[in-house]
Amino acid sequence: MLATGPSIRRKLLGLVLLPLVGVLPVLGIILLWWGDSAIDELLRTKVRSDLAVAHGYMERVMGEVGTGATTVAESHGLRRALQRRDAIAVQSLLANYRERAGLTYLNWRAPDGSLLVAHWGPLDETRFNEPTALPGRRAGWPDATALNPPVSPLAAPAFALGAARSQAHVMVMDGLEFAQLAPQSQDHVAVPILPTDGARQARRTVEDRAMVLTASSPVVDERGVLLGHVQAGVLLNRNLAFIDRINDIVYPEGSLPYGSQGTATLFLDDVRISTNVRLFAQDPNAGEGAATRAIGTRVSDSVHAAVLDQGRTWLDRAFVVKEWYVSAYMPIADHRGQRVGMLYVGFLERPFTVLKYLALAAIGAVFFSVMVGAAWLSLRAARSIFRPVEQMELAMRTYQAGDTQARVGNLGSADELGHLARGLDELLTAISEKTHALQEWNAVLDARVAERTAELQTAQQQLMRSEKLAVIGQLTAGMAHEINNPIAVIQGNLDLLRHTLGPRAHDVQTELDLAQQQIERMRLIVTQMLQFARPGDFAGYVEAVDPAQVLRDSLVLTDHAIRQRRIRVENEFTPGLRAAINRQELQQVVVNLVMNAVHAMPEGGVMSLSCRSQALEDGSAGVVLAVADQGPGLPDSVKGGLFQPFVTHKKDGTGLGLWISRSIVERYGGDIRAANRAPHQGGGAEFTVWLKAQGSTAVA
Repeated sequence: MLATGPSIRRKLLGLVLLPLVGVLPVLGIILLWWGDSAIDELLRTKVRSDLAVAHGYMERVMGEVGTGATTVAESHGLRRALQRRDAIAVQSLLANYRERAGLTYLNWRAPDGSLLVAHWGPLDETRFNEPTALPGRRAGWPDATALNPPVSPLAAPAFALGAARSQAHVMVMDGLEFAQLAPQSQDHVAVPILPTDGARQARRTVEDRAMVLTASSPVVDERGVLLGHVQAGVLLNRNLAFIDRINDIVYPEGSLPYGSQGTATLFLDDVRISTNVRLFAQDPNAGEGAATRAIGTRVSDSVHAAVLDQGRTWLDRAFVVKEWYVSAYMPIADHRGQRVGMLYVGFLERPFTVLKYLALAAIGAVFFSVMVGAAWLSLRAARSIFRPVEQMELAMRTYQAGDTQARVGNLGSADELGHLARGLDELLTAISEKTHALQEWNAVLDARVAERTAELQTAQQQLMRSEKLAVIGQLTAGMAHEINNPIAVIQGNLDLLRHTLGPRAHDVQTELDLAQQQIERMRLIVTQMLQFARPGDFAGYVEAVDPAQVLRDSLVLTDHAIRQRRIRVENEFTPGLRAAINRQELQQVVVNLVMNAVHAMPEGGVMSLSCRSQALEDGSAGVVLAVADQGPGLPDSVKGGLFQPFVTHKKDGTGLGLWISRSIVERYGGDIRAANRAPHQGGGAEFTVWLKAQGSTAVA
């Protein structure tokens, strides 16, 4: 009986209505999420590039400050004034260049950093004319080392030409310290801290420190002696020209659409010391031209934690004073690498948010209208599909119930369903006619299929074996070539050892002979490996081998592993037996079987070794070697392919050992067999090596 389920009518109606009631909301949500994420990512990319432009301009200004210090340090006028020891001339030169370069201060300092001459006048003419006097004021000078590396006496071959290109740095100093460098700009330093929503609790009411871009350039005489430093600097506190220039470069007029506005800000710690962000209420403490600027407000706690505490660049929306901005903050470090402030650029988020939601709403409305129209049309078309299908389904059920005369009949339709109905009727007729003929052929085909299946299985096994042999041949050919090199090194060192020891080699003759035997064994293994690549080029020589002695020698080679696992060995050897095989190759086979037995008994046990005479299947005299363990035995999953390459149940096994061993034995007309022992025999697995006896002939 056929299983019943939803009818084709219900399925078609479900497929038609699914986009309307199921897929449409999901697609709408995905569309809104993707569109929102894509637009947000575009805004973050935009503000990231804006921050890069602002940072580039700040680095340019820092470079100009450094260039200014270097230019004065290398000027001819400074050299002449220093030669005359004329502090007034030095002050005049500094004042003139400071005004032309737009610097806040430009000063002359002693080699130890003491302030000697400022752009606004000499400070200590006595010290200026006596370089060996006691240190003077060091305001605005780093405590540890100068901003530039010290000048070596060999650094400058001529006067004032040893001034290395100075690099400007950000430096933070207190108000009194800055007043000694530029008293005319002292009033611009103090910034009252204003209450700001979302900021950390303020411990001060006024930010009285100065953030400056400063650089110094050393000056040396013709002997390489350091005469002093030219120090230049630009105050960033309330530097509206600087911050407005950044804003004009990053956000020129008309660069932001939809009424958005761009802003730029410099922070000292988390306080805005220079910004074009506006306040709704005027700041009575702000100077002229900055009445409505948000100087003195602070950054939010989340931005503070990310940028100042963790040193990360912030690229996200942020609440700036009164509005949400798409914002970018990056930390500013001083000359010691400590984070002392932030550089900010951003633009109003609201116009882009409104545009984003309008665009998404329009796309959603169009998408919804199209889907509703398509669903209505699909409902009408579904009727012309499921009604003919229902008639065909009824005819099929009747035929399956035993009425071989059941037919669909004429549907009155010329489309594909009409053709399908006529074809179904013809098919039912043909099925009735052919059923009997198929039954007659069935018996014949069964016999032929069974015969061909057996042939294909045999051919498939032969093909797989040939492919595996080809792969192993290529692999072993390469490995054999690489192993020959270390064998030659070992042989050479062994010969050198014999020659060096001379007569004393007799004391370790047994060990030397054992090492020589293993070298020969390795050479034989290499030869055997090459056989897999070129089996016709190699042929092992046959000799009369004592299998019992080979078993004993193999125990010597595996003694360490046997003792390590506390395995007891039981021997049962029949004396006087001789097998027709190469001794080294037989030893390789036995060692492999013994090590497999050792691995099967990690907790110890009894390993049984035996050697006896027994006739082979062809009636010839034979010798049988057996290696048995008390391990878990051979699992059923590997019994069928135990001697196939790459078949193993060990985690670190290669699956080649038993395959190589059987190949060796088969080359000399023998075989290897494996079986599980009965419980009364101790359990475990037993491997038997069947070999032809020396000089054996077939028994009639």
